[in-house]
Amino acid sequence: MLELIRENPFYELTALLALAALIGVIGQLLRQPMIVGFIAVGVLAGPSVLDIVHSADSIALLAELAIAVLLFLVGLKLDLKLIRTLGPVALATGLGQVAFTSAIGFGIGLAVGLDTITSAYVAVALTFSSTIIIVKLLSDKKEVDSLHGQIAIGFLIVQDLVVVVAMITLSAIGVGGTGDPDGSEHLLRIAGGGLLMLALVLVFARFLATPLLKRIAKNTELLLVFSIALAAMLAALGHGLGFSMELGGLLAGVALASTPYRESIVSRLSSLRDFLLLFFFISLGTQLDLSLLGEQLMPALVFSLFVLIGNPLIVVIIMGSMGYRKRTGFLAGLTVAQISEFSLIFVAMGVTIGHLTNEVLGLVTLVGLITIALSVYMITYSHSLYLKLEKWLTPFERQNPYRESQPAQNTQRKSYDAIIYGLGRFGSEIAETLSEQGYSLAVVDFNPDVVQKWNKRGIEAFYGDACDPDFIEHLPLNHTQWIISTLPRHETGLTHEDPSRSLISAIRHHGFKGKIALASYYPGERQQLHDLGVDLVLMPFKDAAAQAANILTQKSEKD
Repeated sequence: MLELIRENPFYELTALLALAALIGVIGQLLRQPMIVGFIAVGVLAGPSVLDIVHSADSIALLAELAIAVLLFLVGLKLDLKLIRTLGPVALATGLGQVAFTSAIGFGIGLAVGLDTITSAYVAVALTFSSTIIIVKLLSDKKEVDSLHGQIAIGFLIVQDLVVVVAMITLSAIGVGGTGDPDGSEHLLRIAGGGLLMLALVLVFARFLATPLLKRIAKNTELLLVFSIALAAMLAALGHGLGFSMELGGLLAGVALASTPYRESIVSRLSSLRDFLLLFFFISLGTQLDLSLLGEQLMPALVFSLFVLIGNPLIVVIIMGSMGYRKRTGFLAGLTVAQISEFSLIFVAMGVTIGHLTNEVLGLVTLVGLITIALSVYMITYSHSLYLKLEKWLTPFERQNPYRESQPAQNTQRKSYDAIIYGLGRFGSEIAETLSEQGYSLAVVDFNPDVVQKWNKRGIEAFYGDACDPDFIEHLPLNHTQWIISTLPRHETGLTHEDPSRSLISAIRHHGFKGKIALASYYPGERQQLHDLGVDLVLMPFKDAAAQAANILTQKSEKD
């Protein structure tokens, strides 16, 4: 059977898709995240198990397109004003995490018996986290726009820049004696190309993006093709200039982020992104040689524990010292609790140069398998995990975490007609209507950009989310008539987390005596929500349809 599959690339692709579907169904029955299934497919299809993949170049091409599309979608969500705001913490956290992880990792390497050069390589490899995996998880949990999500993406980009420098350094060592032994000319060329690329993107975003997309968007198929083409072009340009493809794809998204068509692009590309990511993990699986892993088990466990516990703790400490709350630091810190595919590439370059042996590559591979698999669960269960560890994180938070706004003491004495959680399209429309009718409002959202916009309009707005009990404690619950939640349920495939239910439990726990209105997109759960104490269940689609039907009926009667 396997011989038949290997005879034809189409048979090979069919077998990969069938394997992915089978693993996906099993994962769904076991309530596992899809990303774990993707990793399992990559390992099973690789040379150490079924050895299905023989069209490696084709799979690698699809994997590279997946990287470009994924980071393109992330770039679409980035606001240049927000980048200026979060740039310092992203830079400080990114560089701080790299410095401390490499220093401590080097010491651990020496302690477990590795030589100096091997310890240095492994220590640097431990500093790289997988942008691809983290962005996928944050997207699944609808946390890309949250403060901790944006900070995490920021310092992951800083890590990508460190990857570039590390790869250039190794390349320079590998070609030493060819006229530029220290690689300085190579570095200058890349820096110049990077500045030119950034300038072109900014000019395009400022003057060309909106009028060009206005014409292109008349045809939705052309909009889709243009978006993919732009992502691939800038990813290729970035790679050609010596950067990673992630940075090129990200800049392509930034180029279109200021246009009014970005949400339309996101909705059309999300399914394609998820499909292509399968090939990224298959490509990664083909690079794993499980036969090299057996003798490295104990050192790998030591390094894995450091990555899983030490890396997040480093981020918590750095962000806490900069004035962020322990919860934000913890949620952001979990995103560095794994090593990246670049870690394997970095060590493989060391093997090629002659600095390392294949056993070291096996060691880092095993660390990658352990940390990627476990960090997926840590991030998926991040809010529950925080509640269990909260008391142990208190020493890493300033007495006044001034960078995150909390309801002030004078706010506690204010009286609100309603506090609205979630300012998406539905929540924003409710807030707009109630505000126009003269009701006193406060609004809560986990997107700092949205919070800033509503504060500028003169409406009390706070950064927070429904799963944060510390924040809810500061709200003026005793002086509020209604709590309104329009938050969607997060179908992550594992936790099926419903932030609205968490909110109900938390506000009742803090003694809220007013009424609760909750938006639901599942007609069958109306009675369940009433049983939980919800006074009014809003059904956005059903209510809108009923209102539209009522208007049509009245119009017909008048005619």
